[in-house]
Amino acid sequence: MADFGCLDTDIPFDVLSRLQTKDLLGLKCVSRGWKDLISDRSFIQAQSQKKEPLSGFFFQQRHRYCPDDIKTITYFPVERNRLQQDVFAFLPQDVVVLASCNGLVCCRSCYPFEDPAIYVCNPVNSEWWKLDWKEPGKESFIALAFNPFQDISVNLTNFKVVRPRQFETEQEEAYFSFEIYASRTRNWKLSKEVCWCDNSLSKNEGIFSGGILHWLTDGDQILTFNVENELALLISTPLPAGEFNSRPHACIGESEGQLYYVLISEEGLHVWVLEDYFDSTWSLKYSKTLAQIEKEHSDIMINLYNRVMLWQRIDDRPWMDPLAFKDGVLVVRISNTIYLYHVDTSKMEEVGETSKFGAMSWVSPIVLPYTMSLVPLGRQLGSP
Repeated sequence: MADFGCLDTDIPFDVLSRLQTKDLLGLKCVSRGWKDLISDRSFIQAQSQKKEPLSGFFFQQRHRYCPDDIKTITYFPVERNRLQQDVFAFLPQDVVVLASCNGLVCCRSCYPFEDPAIYVCNPVNSEWWKLDWKEPGKESFIALAFNPFQDISVNLTNFKVVRPRQFETEQEEAYFSFEIYASRTRNWKLSKEVCWCDNSLSKNEGIFSGGILHWLTDGDQILTFNVENELALLISTPLPAGEFNSRPHACIGESEGQLYYVLISEEGLHVWVLEDYFDSTWSLKYSKTLAQIEKEHSDIMINLYNRVMLWQRIDDRPWMDPLAFKDGVLVVRISNTIYLYHVDTSKMEEVGETSKFGAMSWVSPIVLPYTMSLVPLGRQLGSP
C-alpha cells in the first residue's frame, strides 16, 4: 500500500474516496503514494460526490460606527471547542469573509481598500483565485455558488460569484440587479434579471441551497436567485414581524439541500423548512418556548423571557440573536456569549465570550458555516 505504482489502485481508490476530508488530510502523510493518490484530481472528483459533514463556523465581528473592517477571523469547529485565528494567513492580504459554499470561501479586501480584490479560496489546501473588483464596496452582499456534484472535473473547478446590487428609480421604486462572475469564463457579466424589492439585505447572508442563492432582507421577505436560470424571486417568511410584541430576530440556513428559517422571539425558538418556493409554503420543524429552553439550560439562562422583552426597550441589540444555521446546528449569541445549539437534541455548548473573537462589536457579526473539501483551485491562479 505504500507504493501505488506497483499495485492496482482500484481498491485503495475506491476505499479512500469514501472517507471524509478531515480523515484524508492525515492519510496524505502515510506515504508518497497515498499523497499522490489523494491529491489527484480524478480522486478528488470522486471523493467530492459524497456529502461532507459540517466542520465548523467562521466568525468575524464588525464595527458599528468605525468604517474600518475588523481583520480578525475566528474559526471554531463543532466537535472541539478550539478557536483558530490564522486560517486565512495564506492569502496575500487581510480579508472579510463573505460566503462559504461546499468547502470554498469567498472573501473581500479589508476596508480601507489599497488593492481591492475578491478571493475565492480553499483553506484546506491554501489555494486561491483572485477576481477583479472594479467597483469595491464595504457593504457587499456577495454570494458564492459551487456544487461539488456538478462543478468539479478533471480539468477545472467551476464556481460562480454573484453580487446583488440595489438601485432606485426616479419614482423611488427599488430593485435588485445581479452581477455574475464565472470561473469558466473568468469574466463578470450583468444578468438581464431584476427583482423589485423595497427591503434591504440583512446579515450578509447568501445561502446556496438546491442551486439557488438566498438573502435575508430586513422585511418579511427572502430574496432568491437561481444561478443556472438567472431568475429571481421573493419569498415570504413564515410569519410577519408585526405579529410579535417585540422585534423578532432571524437567520436563514441550509440542511440536506433545503432552506431553513430560524426565528427567536418572545414566543420562543422556531425553525421552519421551505417546502414550496412559488407559494412560500413553510413547514414548522422545531418549536420551543423560552420557558422550556430556560428549564433545560437553567445553568446558563435565568429569567429568559423578561430579558428578551426588556432588552429591546433599552438597546436595539437583542438578548438572543440567531447568527447562522447549518445541518441542525444553530450559532446563537446570548448576551455577550456565543453558543452552539443542536436543534435535534437541544444540547447547548458554549463557544466563548465575544471578547475572545477580536475587537468588541455591537452589531451582528458575520458568521458562516464551513465544510471541508479537497477541491483544487489551482495555486498558479492565485499568484500576484
